[in-house]
Amino acid sequence: MTGKAQQRIGRRFFVILMVLGGALALILAPDSARGVRSVTDFLGRRVVIPDEPRRVVALAPSITEIVYALEQESRLAGVTRFSDYPAAATRLPKVGSYVHLDLERIVALRPDLCIAVKDGNPKVVIDRLMQLNIPVFAVNPTNLETVIQAVEHIGRLLNTEQKAALIAADMRARIEHVRQQVAEVERRPRVFFQIGLAPIVSVGSATFIHELIETAGGENVARGDVPYPRFSREQVIGLAPDVIIITSMARSAIFERVKAEWARWKHMPAARNNRIIVQESNLFDRPSPRLVQGLELLVKLIHPQLFGGSP
Repeated sequence: MTGKAQQRIGRRFFVILMVLGGALALILAPDSARGVRSVTDFLGRRVVIPDEPRRVVALAPSITEIVYALEQESRLAGVTRFSDYPAAATRLPKVGSYVHLDLERIVALRPDLCIAVKDGNPKVVIDRLMQLNIPVFAVNPTNLETVIQAVEHIGRLLNTEQKAALIAADMRARIEHVRQQVAEVERRPRVFFQIGLAPIVSVGSATFIHELIETAGGENVARGDVPYPRFSREQVIGLAPDVIIITSMARSAIFERVKAEWARWKHMPAARNNRIIVQESNLFDRPSPRLVQGLELLVKLIHPQLFGGSP
């Protein structure tokens, strides 16, 4: 048997012993000593969590951002691989990506609470964590309002309701301000929002980005039942978008090549009027407080005349 194989077996044996020991402690300890409370998560599940969670594992980058926004990062025992905002989050222990969670790593961190997202986290891992007596509270943000509700719920989990209420109020006020800004615009520009380069992928109606586009006073030309529809170049040109916004996790050099390719089609309004724009993806696709920052940026891109720019 190789040394690496022995290390893997030893690691798994350690995790099993730790889980069994933790489970036995929970069984023997009275409720009053444990200091627990019962909460209901976004999926309607009753979850028993500590009164004061001290070792929290965030199972998605958006959850990590919310915990930092609440100024409760000292509780974070682990985060997922692409938790890169704020920069300090990159130094925390990693538990895999949010769609490919590493169960052993999560358990080894001895969390007293995991916070999950319904859309993305694998159910089999969440179920296994619950079987191991590790509480998992799931949120299910599907639009701007439920993102705000997720902030409020996580604030209650971490006993920082006042901070959560301030963040929620600020988000709602800024969203309403954007709605007022675009309420009197005479025309809603047609927007093609590109999130995939090869193939070309955009956003349908059941996405955060669609809601951001519509709230910012634009018309999403890719709207429809398919969440992330694919397009050929000819189809996009045929849609005649007024604005093309390109986001991706690829390097900026690739962005610029894609932008230059669209700019060749001068009969397309976005190319003719030089309205092909490259932007950071995380402001638009993570259900965290930064979505409002993405919304405020979008209204400036779609309606520059509201801010002293050329329409």
